[in-house]
Amino acid sequence: MLREYHNWHSPTLGRNMELLTFGHAGARVLVFPTSCGRFFDWENRGMLKAVERHIEQGWIQLFCVDGVDEESWFNTHVPPVDRARRHLQYQEYVINEVLPFVYSKNENQFTMAIGASFGAYHSYSIALRYPERFNRVLGMSGVYDVREWTDNQMDDGAMRQGSPCEYLLALEDHAKIEQIRKIEFIMPIGVEDPLYPNNQWMSQIMWDKGIWHAFRPCDGFAHDWPQWYEMIQDHIGGADSRG
Repeated sequence: MLREYHNWHSPTLGRNMELLTFGHAGARVLVFPTSCGRFFDWENRGMLKAVERHIEQGWIQLFCVDGVDEESWFNTHVPPVDRARRHLQYQEYVINEVLPFVYSKNENQFTMAIGASFGAYHSYSIALRYPERFNRVLGMSGVYDVREWTDNQMDDGAMRQGSPCEYLLALEDHAKIEQIRKIEFIMPIGVEDPLYPNNQWMSQIMWDKGIWHAFRPCDGFAHDWPQWYEMIQDHIGGADSRG
């Protein structure tokens, strides 16, 4: 399996950012880490084994990005609106720096965003705001409302832009909604996961907006790496993901 390490100074974030790539061809898969996680977590947790055949066959290529959660939503030393603004800067970094790098490495036209827990949040948040860039989104055990990280505050600006549930509720741009409807959304979640009600709410908002998606409840808590390994096998590793 081809593995590459890359880093550069991000002008958007004003700091050095790192990422790992796995594979040589196939559908482009942008992998977001869990809360305050790092770009190497999926490798360290053995998640690559779940899609090893797809990577080696050239059906998918993974781009595991780093995060700045400790500078955004988890930074309790700044006001909630500043946390939200840093998150939106991070999305600009992904869109304006990471994706051009991804395109330079891989000409496949099919792009996925995937992640578990807070990585699922990142996947949905960025795909909803930039739907023209993504074809499929897999959010495992995700959270889609950021009020826990905004001291239960919400505004019509940065905080709403960064909160998938509130963002979709307020979205009235019909052209953007049509773009969102073209994406294949998948939401596996354990029925005993405390985030299950939030996933139900997100699912209902999507149906209300006419956004088809696969809401996939599964048994138990299912909010840990062994269960995410199985989810990856079910939703990527167990299917032809060549786009």
